Amino acid sequence: MNFDPETYAPDHFGWSFADGVASVTLNRPERKNPLTFESYAELRDTFRALSYTPSVKVVLIAGAGGNFSSGGDVHEIIGPLTKMAIPELLDFTRMTGDLVKAMRGCPQPIVAALDGVCAGAGAIIAMASDIRIATPDTKTAFLFARVGLAGCDMGACAILPRIIGQGRASELLFTGRAMSAEEGLAWGFHNRIVGSRALLEDALTAARAIAAGPTFANGITKTQLNSEWNVSLETAIEMEAQAQAICMATNDFRRAFEAFASKRKPKFEGD
Repeated sequence: MNFDPETYAPDHFGWSFADGVASVTLNRPERKNPLTFESYAELRDTFRALSYTPSVKVVLIAGAGGNFSSGGDVHEIIGPLTKMAIPELLDFTRMTGDLVKAMRGCPQPIVAALDGVCAGAGAIIAMASDIRIATPDTKTAFLFARVGLAGCDMGACAILPRIIGQGRASELLFTGRAMSAEEGLAWGFHNRIVGSRALLEDALTAARAIAAGPTFANGITKTQLNSEWNVSLETAIEMEAQAQAICMATNDFRRAFEAFASKRKPKFEGD
């Protein structure tokens, strides 16, 4: 897709871009921001395009109207799925999984601002983000079991235990119950909890702080966080040695040294 973050105008979610931060807003507040076949696909394609968009340094994703997302739209997705054959269903589940692959695969850190309902695919999008900031009202539910489905949806059985632990993930995925904001903080799912009125500003501040950092190196960090899940410690250390050597060849590394020597704050440029 042709992708210019300055002029991009998606059909199925809000978009803005400033100071290196691209803001994605799930914006169907009257229905608690559910996803549709079209919004899944457009989000997937957008995150894929970000891999080739260095001007975007960080992505902020939020929901409109006091909720993050209620997941797949009951009438526009769930109903039609009950009438599909397995080949069509597999096309759908692979497409939704591709959204998580695209989010994890793009080099930009993703900051999720979570409020109110964060359920189903909404919880998965939060899980697939890198940093999660919540409010006291945030309720996160991987509710697939409550609609007769397995908890292994869109990578949940792979990613969620790595965030909150196997036992806690098992409970949430088997029961579909909501995880409170306080539980999410204690279990490491949320990075912090802030008031609802402060949520977007806090998340944007966090995104801008990361955007001001060494963009290329941040992309390497995200890649290594993904790549080192299933390798030995010896392999991980060698992977990190090679990755860090590459970062040491960047101009940002030199800029940081020169700034330190001059007792000033470095200005990173991502090269």
